[in-house]
Amino acid sequence: MRLHLVDGTFELFRAHYSKRPGHTDPQGRDVKATVGFVGSMLNLLEDPDEAVTHIAVAFDNPVESFRNDMFAGYKTGEGMDPALVAQLDDVERATTALGIVVWSMERHEADDGMASGAARFGDQVDQVRILSPDKDLGQCIRGEHIVQVDRMRGKVTDEKTLRELRGIGPASIPDWLGLMGDSADGIPGIPSWGAKSSSTVLAHYEHIDAIPDDPEDWQVEVRGAKRLAANLAEQRQQARLYRDLATLAIDAPISKTLAELEWKGVPQGAFIDWCEEMAATRLETRPKRWSG
Repeated sequence: MRLHLVDGTFELFRAHYSKRPGHTDPQGRDVKATVGFVGSMLNLLEDPDEAVTHIAVAFDNPVESFRNDMFAGYKTGEGMDPALVAQLDDVERATTALGIVVWSMERHEADDGMASGAARFGDQVDQVRILSPDKDLGQCIRGEHIVQVDRMRGKVTDEKTLRELRGIGPASIPDWLGLMGDSADGIPGIPSWGAKSSSTVLAHYEHIDAIPDDPEDWQVEVRGAKRLAANLAEQRQQARLYRDLATLAIDAPISKTLAELEWKGVPQGAFIDWCEEMAATRLETRPKRWSG
C-alpha cells in the first residue's frame, strides 16, 4: 500500500507552461493548465509502476502563507500569469472530479501539506511517494520509506540518493537552504555561501547553530572559510530565520485518517459533468477505473 502526495501547484504550473495546445472552456476562459493537469493525473492513476492506492493533492491557494508574515521578501503571487491564478479554484474542483482528495492550503503551503501527510500517515503505509521536485521536500525523506519523485525527469530520490546528491542528510536540508538561499521561495541566503560550501560544512556540523564563528575552529576544510565564517557570524540571526522559512510544517490542516485518502476510482457522473463544463470531451473515456 502506497501513499502518493502530489504537489498540485507544481503540476498546474507545468501544465500551463507546457507546449501542448491551448484550451478554452465554453465561456472562452483559458483552462489549458487545468485540463493538462487532469490528463497528467490520469496518467499517474493509470501507471502500473506507481500502483496508486491512496492519494492526496496539495495546492497553494492562495500563494501567500504564514511565511510572508515572517519575512517580507518571501515569495508572493505577484507576477504570476493571471490566467494561471484564475484556475486555482478550477483545478481543485477538477481534482475532486477525479475522486482524489484535495488539500487546499490557505495559511500554509502545498509543501507543508505534503510534509504533514508524510509525518501523519508514513507509519501506516508501505511507502510514501512525494511527487514534487522542490528541494525543501528533501527534509521529509526517510530511507526508502518516504521518497521524493520527480515525474518530469523520471527520478526517485531516497535517503541514500539524497546524501549522494547533496552531501547531507534530510535533517540538514532547511539549514542548507538557509545558508545558500532559495530564489524560488524568495530566501536570499548568506553572502558567499553556495550549494557546495553549505553542503561541505553541514556534512560535518549538520545544523547552522553548531558551526563555530571562528574558522580556525572549523573541523572541515572549505575554500574561502574566513569569508564564509565572517558572513555567517555577522548574519547568524538571518540564517536562522532563513532556515525557519525553509522548515516545513507538519501540522498543516489535512485529512485525519488514511482511509479518507483511498482512491476508489473516478466518479463517472461528476467527471463527465466536469468534462462537459470544460469542453474537454476527449477526456471522457480516458479513465480506466470508475468508482461507480
